[in-house]
Parts: sequence; C-alpha cells; structure tokens
Amino acid sequence: MRLRARGIVPGRASGTAIASSAVFSFVGGVDPANGSILDEATGIAGERLEGRIFAFPTGKGSTVGSYVLYGLGKRGYGPAAIVNRRADAVVAVGATLAGIPMVDRVDVGGLLTGDRMVVDADRGSVELPDVKAKRVVTAILRNQGRILIVRRSEKVGTFRGRWSAISGHIEGRENPRHRAIAEVREETGLRGIVLRSGGDPVFARDGATMYVVHPFLFDVPSRRVRLDWENVEHRWIRPEELHRFDTVPRLTDVVAAVLGPPA
Repeated sequence: MRLRARGIVPGRASGTAIASSAVFSFVGGVDPANGSILDEATGIAGERLEGRIFAFPTGKGSTVGSYVLYGLGKRGYGPAAIVNRRADAVVAVGATLAGIPMVDRVDVGGLLTGDRMVVDADRGSVELPDVKAKRVVTAILRNQGRILIVRRSEKVGTFRGRWSAISGHIEGRENPRHRAIAEVREETGLRGIVLRSGGDPVFARDGATMYVVHPFLFDVPSRRVRLDWENVEHRWIRPEELHRFDTVPRLTDVVAAVLGPPA
C-alpha cells in the first residue's frame, strides 16, 4: 500500500515503524543520550528511535526540541525518517539540521509499531509493503443532534458484535458518495436523507488490512430504522457518548471527520 504525503525534508529511508497517536515533544519525551522514548503517554515508552521510522501526529514544545533531534541524528541515535499528520516547525528544523527525511499529511492513526515502511520525501509517498488497502464508506446518520450506531451481527465477515455506523465496501471505481447512499437505504430502509458533508479519509487497521474509510454525514427525517441481516441492534446516541461502546477501529475519528471533535 502506498500513501500520499507531502515532503518536508528531502530524502528516502526504509525501516520498521515506531508509531504513536500522541502529540510528541523531543524535550523530555526522549532520552537525548540514547534515543529511548520516555513519554508514557505515547504508548511506546522504552522503544528506541535509532534507525526506525517515527510516526506521530505532530510535535509540540520549545525550540530546544530542534537541537535535541539534531543531536540524536548526529550521534546516530535518531530516527531514519519522520512521518507526521501535520508538520511542526520545531520538528522540521531539527530534521533539517540532522538530515532526517520527513513527510506530513499522513493519517498516522493507521500506522502500527513494527510496520515495514519506505518513506520517500522526494516523491511524497509512504509505502507499506506488507499492508493491503480496502476502500470503504461510513455514513454517519444524524437526527436532532443524535447519531445512529448499529451492532454488527455474527453473520458479517469482520468486527462481529462491535458497534459501527452504516458502512460498506467500495467496488472498483465506484463513487464513494453513491455507495454511502446505497448502504443507508439497504441497511436502514430510511428515505429522504440529505447529504451534509464528507470528510477526509480515515485509515483504520485490522492486522495487515488498512481500511480507507470515506466518511459522510447525512441528516435523516426519522429514527424509525429497519435493520437488515448485517446488524442486530441500533441506538441513537449523542456523539460524546460514543466512547462508552465497543466500536470498530477509529469510529470516533470517523465521526469527528464530519462533525468535528467531541465537546
């Protein structure tokens, strides 16, 4: 699988990933003596950066972080490359000084520690040779401030028993918006739906499969849902209640892509 990216610092590197969903500071977040991650909030404390592809959303902290990263790189303890969702000036300066290839505009939530990766900042790409992409749609249905979630049946192929929104696979070159509308009609029986917005794709992992989720928001005129065989239960909830449910991967991020982050 190949992901599009924006090159920040030129160069090309390959290696195994060390990935975190937490915003990261090189000041206090890493041991400057050996490149070991110290920040417990990252979920990767104890991992070492040396020779790895470091993927995290964005940087934070003071400009001292630039020099910490520069020092790690020059002493051979720095990452082979950096992948961000959004480039931070402090990290970009440090990577430039150290000559560490860096890209951004990548949804790092779909990357896992241990993934084999090839980062090409010159061409603007991140390659995952062991990962296969599957394109899907997810339709967030809204009625008077509440959204619909459904619990998947034991007859479906993946994520049995977990809560999801209305979703389905995209076939070939099928238009994602058309597929989303078809899935809503098939799985809920609802008519009179109104498309309000679509969000940027969200990457959701299940082992070696990367689901490229195209999110859409629809307003619906009724909460009277007729489920088909794919789902066995439904609820209308406030978006901020979603964390209480055992959901498919990254459903909260998919909802946020069309509604914004929860209050």
